[in-house]
Amino acid sequence: MLPHFSDEFCARLADTLRVVGYDADGVVAALGDQAHAALGRGEPEPARRATTDGSALATLIRLFLVGDRVPIRQAHAALKGLDPAEAAATGLLRFDGDTARAGLDLRPYGDEDGSWWVVADLDAEQAGAPVGADHVLGIGHASLSLARATVRRPVGSLLDLGTGCGVQALHASRHADRITATDLSERCLALASATFRLNGLDVETARGSWFDPVAGRRFDQVVCNPPFVVGPPRVDYVYRDSGLAGDDASALVVRGLPGVLAPGGVGQLLASWLHRRGEDWAERVTGWLPDEGVDAWFVQRDVAEPAMYVGTWLRDAGIDPRSAEGSAKASAWLDWFDANDVVGVGFGFVTLRATGADTEVACEDLRHAFDDPLGPEAGAWLDRVAWLRANDDPARLLATAFTTPSTVVLERVAEPGAEGWSELVRRLHRTDGPGWQQETDELVTALLAGCRGQVPLGDLLALLAAAHGLPTDAVVQAALPVVVDLVTHGMLLPGDLA
Repeated sequence: MLPHFSDEFCARLADTLRVVGYDADGVVAALGDQAHAALGRGEPEPARRATTDGSALATLIRLFLVGDRVPIRQAHAALKGLDPAEAAATGLLRFDGDTARAGLDLRPYGDEDGSWWVVADLDAEQAGAPVGADHVLGIGHASLSLARATVRRPVGSLLDLGTGCGVQALHASRHADRITATDLSERCLALASATFRLNGLDVETARGSWFDPVAGRRFDQVVCNPPFVVGPPRVDYVYRDSGLAGDDASALVVRGLPGVLAPGGVGQLLASWLHRRGEDWAERVTGWLPDEGVDAWFVQRDVAEPAMYVGTWLRDAGIDPRSAEGSAKASAWLDWFDANDVVGVGFGFVTLRATGADTEVACEDLRHAFDDPLGPEAGAWLDRVAWLRANDDPARLLATAFTTPSTVVLERVAEPGAEGWSELVRRLHRTDGPGWQQETDELVTALLAGCRGQVPLGDLLALLAAAHGLPTDAVVQAALPVVVDLVTHGMLLPGDLA
């Protein structure tokens, strides 16, 4: 039976949760930082110890976050008069004798601007059994990663393609005037609708496969957390399996985005791609794009070897790889990888913008750790690419006064020798964003030191050429590609982007 949360029930439930203080900040305050962090790691005992006072907030934390059973009368008191039987009819609660337990995952989730509630299915650990084929995933690492990687600028219309429990649409409500959320799964849309109603959001929902529900429409922004798990063409779990072979699901979304983006519109998704023997991953994903009409930025955050990849996703579904079921699934999966020369699976983010120009593609490895969210960098990357397109004439570049941002630092690595320190490498670092690094040389180092937003690039290069006894034309010819690359990565900025 599909869960159904009426508008009236959601309004009363939201009022109750608000009064009790069951929100992101309230839960952290009740548990304390250490118990809250432990709960996030799947260690519930510290949270139990922090919720022994019998308060309404403690009861809801035990019910929905810890996964404990509580007396029905205690659940009734915590819900402030909401009839537990009514909550059970929606699927939110289940009864075992005189105790109640969570039937669905209902948890606070917030950002720096406030808190929401998200409704999803219980995970395998909470449910005490492997998840079902139509399982609706809650707030996971993938959805959090996409939320942090999404550009947050005001837009008129936004499409959340494959909304799941609705997390991306919640974030979109901060900056989009109109939101459309689609999914193939009827259960996903039922729980996403509950999430939207509970938070008082007016979100259009539509059911269908991939782009079918919005055929003929255009959006200013599209976000998508697709079922990107790669392997044989099967569907064990709708939240992760597309029924398409290999990385065809990611390819389908990338190929389809230009057709639903308004001019200048931006699409972003999580994606996976195969690393096949003898094939460069960048060439593979570039082949998903048209020759004209988009700027595309592929950022590879991780690469997993096949055995680790299979084991990770088996455990994700609550399947022990050592069990008979786990062994059978792993064997079939690894056989498919072997048959298709797969030596690894890449994972990362894709950002596309609809343009009227020749397609520009950047494929970059970004596997090092960094703290800043990727969304602002994705937006800035689009700005820098647009600026470079508008100023692709060498004369324009040479007439521009660039600035080296204060977040760019120079690192020198040297080793001791018979005559003192001998420099091995010079490296530029960005200390913000994704922490780009780039090896450099003495001339580029001197150029960046002179880029303070006052002297045109051409004049600086002429001064450098004279100082080093080099022909100016040769210095300019060598420097311009370096300057373009530095601008692309935010290590050198024109005045209107600084």
